[in-house]
Amino acid sequence: MDTNTSLVSQAYANARTAAAPQPKAAGAAEGFAKLAGNFMGALQDHEATARAAMTGGADPHALVQALASSQMAVETVATVRDRVVEAYQEILRMPV
Repeated sequence: MDTNTSLVSQAYANARTAAAPQPKAAGAAEGFAKLAGNFMGALQDHEATARAAMTGGADPHALVQALASSQMAVETVATVRDRVVEAYQEILRMPV
């Protein structure tokens, strides 16, 4: 049960950090790099939870929560990718 609580508190901390106002504007590349790093860290945490559940070291509820969170993260990244590709294609269609 404490694994579930730690995952919830970690997710809350990540959301709070992401929603906090930034004191200075970061460049697009820096922001994207930070976002990608956070995404990879979250996926690694979820993968560790899945491994622990397979060996009996984690609560099954924590596994389900980690899988659902991973699925949502991957869907979000796919949506962002689709929008970036769509914007790029729109730029290519602009007359010169």
